[in-house]
Amino acid sequence: MPAAIGVGVALGAFLVFSLWKFQLGFAVLVAVALAQGAVELHHALRRIGLRSAIVPIVVGTLGIVIGSYFAALQDSPITANTILLGALGATVLAALIWRMPGGQEGYVKDAAASLFIIGYVPLLGAFVSLMLAGENGSLRVITFICVVVAGDVGGYAVGALLGRHPMAPKISPKKSWEGLAGSFLLGAATSVGLVVWGLGGPLWAGVLLGVLLVAVGVCGDLIESLVKRDVGIKDMSSILPGHGGVMDRLDSLLVAAPVAWFTMYLLIPGG
Repeated sequence: MPAAIGVGVALGAFLVFSLWKFQLGFAVLVAVALAQGAVELHHALRRIGLRSAIVPIVVGTLGIVIGSYFAALQDSPITANTILLGALGATVLAALIWRMPGGQEGYVKDAAASLFIIGYVPLLGAFVSLMLAGENGSLRVITFICVVVAGDVGGYAVGALLGRHPMAPKISPKKSWEGLAGSFLLGAATSVGLVVWGLGGPLWAGVLLGVLLVAVGVCGDLIESLVKRDVGIKDMSSILPGHGGVMDRLDSLLVAAPVAWFTMYLLIPGG
């Protein structure tokens, strides 16, 4: 637990500092984290005989995130979403070509594994760059992260104290309906505070954003649990002491990122 708390505090402090003073550092951190997440997923899928084209996926992931960041700068002639779509298309094409020398046997399975990783990790994670490109982009990203984390904390605290009724016993036995209620309460409260007093949005938008992010964040956690159960592992890796792998920390954030971007884009001025 002390190691887990220490790692969490250190990462949180760097995220806040980089978003406040050093956005390039934040973009690089996101790119490296997503690349590591892709590598972890690649190794997990190899346990069931799927071999993704991890080299072009990692290169593409770095290009998608960092390229989108530079495109989001005010003096850039190319928009961030143009870079995002172009880099995603190039990554898919490179992954399909990379596997060709291996021949026809298993090609469809391996190609499917590559596309699964590309769609799951860099595609979903790239929406963080789009959030960063909006007005008050740093605060939008902080809002997104804090609401999802608050949902996790609320669910863990209430579930540990009051959890009696399992929510998804076949997927994640420790999750309870009581914990889900705690997730919604703390997530929505955090969202309202940041949206109203930070981003200048209406209270109802804060409530809606909080409910949506908690709901999809829980789904993200369950999705990763299904992947790990299918391949027969407990954690994606042990790179983060007390937390497991990078994907074990990104699971909720990845799935929530596109919902956060789209919701704030529609409901909060300057998206």
